[in-house]
Amino acid sequence: MTDLASSADPLTPESKSGSDHARIAEVKSWLGSQFDAVGKEVPHFEYTPRSVVHLHALATVSQAKTQAAGIVAADLRQKAAEYRSQAVRIREILDNVGLALDSLPPSATSSAQVLANVANLLNIRDTEMSSFLVAMGDISLRKTGVEEKRAKVQKESKALLEYTRKALARLTYLKRTLAQLDDEVGTCDEQMRHWKKNLALMGSKEQQYMEQESLYKAKLNRVGYTPEINHGVLIEMSEHRKELERKTKPILDTLRSYQDLPPDKALAALAIEDKRRHYAAAEKYLEEVLHSALTTTD
Repeated sequence: MTDLASSADPLTPESKSGSDHARIAEVKSWLGSQFDAVGKEVPHFEYTPRSVVHLHALATVSQAKTQAAGIVAADLRQKAAEYRSQAVRIREILDNVGLALDSLPPSATSSAQVLANVANLLNIRDTEMSSFLVAMGDISLRKTGVEEKRAKVQKESKALLEYTRKALARLTYLKRTLAQLDDEVGTCDEQMRHWKKNLALMGSKEQQYMEQESLYKAKLNRVGYTPEINHGVLIEMSEHRKELERKTKPILDTLRSYQDLPPDKALAALAIEDKRRHYAAAEKYLEEVLHSALTTTD
């Protein structure tokens, strides 16, 4: 409280209003009653607006709770007095009819005690049969509800148990598969290394084949090869070449025979000119055949 007092500015007598005085008086009265109840004195502190507001709120709440507790306590005391007077009246009635507790046999006393215990257990205020039946009905309903909940929980437990069993089976299978994979790691690694080695070799071979292909393409371009010259065209041209060789062979043989004759310049010139014409005609025929063959292929 001294900390609260020192953390704010004190109220001056000039700034205090009537309501502030009344509030401070209520706070002082409440503090005095609380500390007097425990046998102690109220500690000295400085009243500030903040501490007064806080203490007044505490005093208001405390007084309200004290008043409510007093009302409840008075009601309980009144009920206790009524119960005591009712117990005295019932004891007098029992004594008058000869059913006092001291005059009853032990078996009747124990039965009455059991009946009272059952009534307390069933939370009923009398021992009427209807009250017992109602209480037993409530207990039966609660028992039925508990049994239904128990059956539901057992069903859920069985489902969870089945899920757990399946999960354990899957876990076992996964462990077995993992162990098998661990055993196959060495073989797979060896096979991977072999594949990598073969892949490097195939890469080098591919590069070599690509270079050779480039060289072959360059050679074909140099010799004038085109895609139109296929195997069939070459066979046809070879056949025409053989035919031309067959036709020119007699001419060449004749020319060779002329080499054995005595030289005659005029006759030799005529013969050579004639053979040139035949040779030119044969070449022209060969060109026409080749040209027609290429045209047909296109």
